[in-house]
Amino acid sequence: MTETISIERDARGVATLWLDRADKHNAMSARMIAELHAAAEQLGADQACRVVVLAARGKSFCAGGDLGWMREQFEATPEARGREAARLAHMLQALNTLPKPLIGRIHGNAFGGGVGLMSVCDVAVGADHAQMALTETRLGLIPATIGPYVAARMGEANARRVFMSGRRFGAAEAVGLGLLARAVPEVELDAAVEAEVLPYLDCAPGAVARAKALLRGFGPQIDEAVIATTIAALSDCWAGDEAVEGVGAFFDKRRPRWQG
Repeated sequence: MTETISIERDARGVATLWLDRADKHNAMSARMIAELHAAAEQLGADQACRVVVLAARGKSFCAGGDLGWMREQFEATPEARGREAARLAHMLQALNTLPKPLIGRIHGNAFGGGVGLMSVCDVAVGADHAQMALTETRLGLIPATIGPYVAARMGEANARRVFMSGRRFGAAEAVGLGLLARAVPEVELDAAVEAEVLPYLDCAPGAVARAKALLRGFGPQIDEAVIATTIAALSDCWAGDEAVEGVGAFFDKRRPRWQG
């Protein structure tokens, strides 16, 4: 039984994977990370599933990594930090390699890891009021495990505009960056998602899966070596003074020292 996600299926074979931690703005806890990974494996193996829509309940799409979970890593051993970073990295890879079309329904704000979840979707459609940001550096962290997927989605030149600055950008700019395919009024979001889903129902599901795998081979290679680099980078960052200061300042409701 899941606590942080839910899955709904319709008669056509369309599964909607809901982030269901609305009271925490769908921030990714250790439990959610594990449940998302399991869901990706389950849906990937389900022959009746033709398309997956990644959606979220509540006000926000995803606020990123749960800061309470991150704070726990500051006191953990290096081995434990590495294991937690690996769980996040391998969940993202499981979604990225899902042998089904993955359509993002971005109805609200997406920060940090939420942008990472958008980036592993094959296409993402967003509400035009949604705000996004790679907020990690404001907290003394880095967008490590999500980094390869963000760079693959945006391209390095576009990613440089938002990857390190932590600044917010709107849905219209997200379209220009390649993060969103379309930005529409929220009342039109379900119709826009349905327009992305429908063509796949006329396609052979095995051919779609093979085409998706083939295409990944033509783009930036996100292999075990790259993933291992991101795991080490995040684990090292959790051990640094800036992360302790930045996350501590968030919980203390004060400015971190680098903001004066």
